[in-house]
Amino acid sequence: MSMKYKRVLLKLSGEALAGEKKFGLDYNIMMDICKSIKKAVEMKVEIAIVVGGGNFWRGRSSGAMDRTRADHIGMLGTTMNALAVADVLEELGVNVRVQTALSIQAVAEPYIRNRAVRHLEKGRVVIFGCGTGNPFFSTDTASSLRAAEIEAEIILKATMVDGVYDKDPNKYSDAIKYDRVSFSTILNKRLEVMDSTAASMCKDNNIPILVFDLTDSNNIVLAVMGEKIGTIVEEF
Repeated sequence: MSMKYKRVLLKLSGEALAGEKKFGLDYNIMMDICKSIKKAVEMKVEIAIVVGGGNFWRGRSSGAMDRTRADHIGMLGTTMNALAVADVLEELGVNVRVQTALSIQAVAEPYIRNRAVRHLEKGRVVIFGCGTGNPFFSTDTASSLRAAEIEAEIILKATMVDGVYDKDPNKYSDAIKYDRVSFSTILNKRLEVMDSTAASMCKDNNIPILVFDLTDSNNIVLAVMGEKIGTIVEEF
């Protein structure tokens, strides 16, 4: 097996880590995901990961709570997920570091761009927690920002659907899947791939996104090999 990409940023949703339970963490699901990450690492792919926190908390659905405080709670949720994924990777013998945008030095390194890059160069997986460290920004935006900072060649967005559609395939049987779509189309048609801030950042920095189905965790390996899975989002 040969890789297409040398350095990637993998975006994992919190919901993906919960499996059918929809809340919390499913150890078996996490083990399958981490086994695929290990295979990619063994292919000498440098992997950074951004994790969401939706399996624990969603700031936008917190009701009357102050939005800034709600988002800070969500950041702590992403840190729980980052530590959990790190633990499973370490169980598999993978060298891993967790870095957080908020200072939580008792459990993780602070995010320092040069240190993160050095870890990647040494073959360590780096997991970024706490999003950007700022309220009002999603973990998709954090993925775009970190990918630009570490000079990742692509963002691998692992989701619960097999690509990007012109409308919600769960609601519309005539939804059409794109094999390739531009950021301009994503923004103009408001397709629910990621928020507009994240999409604009990727567009401006020429960072493609591969949206693919994580139901089959081996798709992570296929993605780094450049196989035709999911939908590639890029400007053309």
